[in-house]
Amino acid sequence: MSIDRRAELGEFLRSRRARLNPADVGLPDHGGRRRVPGLRREELALLAGVSVDHYVRLEQGRSLQFSEEVLDAVARALQLDPTEREHLYRLARTPSAQVYQGTGKREPQEVRPGLRRLLDSTIDVPAYVVGLGTDVLAWNQLAAALLTDFGTLAPHERNLAWLVCHDEGFRALFADPLAKMQDIAAYVRLDVGRHPGDQALGALIAELCRNAEFARVWAENDVRDKTHGSCTYRNPVVGEIRLDYETFRAPDDPDQALIMQTVPEGSPAEAALRLLAAANARTLGSWMTMS
Repeated sequence: MSIDRRAELGEFLRSRRARLNPADVGLPDHGGRRRVPGLRREELALLAGVSVDHYVRLEQGRSLQFSEEVLDAVARALQLDPTEREHLYRLARTPSAQVYQGTGKREPQEVRPGLRRLLDSTIDVPAYVVGLGTDVLAWNQLAAALLTDFGTLAPHERNLAWLVCHDEGFRALFADPLAKMQDIAAYVRLDVGRHPGDQALGALIAELCRNAEFARVWAENDVRDKTHGSCTYRNPVVGEIRLDYETFRAPDDPDQALIMQTVPEGSPAEAALRLLAAANARTLGSWMTMS
């Protein structure tokens, strides 16, 4: 089950038009009821300096041979941020022009031994590796204590998007579960732009959209990378804890991201994280004794 790149392109452009009003872009609003929210196609074409027919062909996916000048003009008119602009380019260009190409079926993703050793040596902060479609490929003990014991899950459940849709206990870990679902959906859509022909990714999205809440979030067509930020958790051991995170991608494999949680030195979050690490160490010690 692959993703229809032309349909994805049209839905993305329509969603970006819908968030703009004439007043937002300096156009007069002549009144009258609009059948759909946001800018009309004619208004967007005027802003971009292209013909209406040219823009309509882009939005309908009737051609994937648009020049950089046209795509840049449309991106400026839609006020796309850098991640959205890159997503537009990937969807609107021919496969040979894309940086990352979907190949249909793909080999299982493998984490390099050196990266696994890095995770094992990182004992004071939660860290894990996420692959295509938010598959969790590797993790350290503190990440398991903070989020869930990924090692006990079935392989298809070892996925952040799957967990936020189907695991109530996982959803309850977040102070704002809906915001977490929105972030994950936007992150998955980033992978869609990189690999629109990936069958496993298409099948995952089809399964996730059986969840009515996720389907509504997915229809928003947001796309965001997770480079850095913060998240508030509600951990059953230490209570509410707000952690920052930093994301690192290997230059030779941008489909894998190392995510490391951090806390300010001397903060309540640092103390809570130490408490969680100590509790996790006691649990592991008891398990090894029984074994």
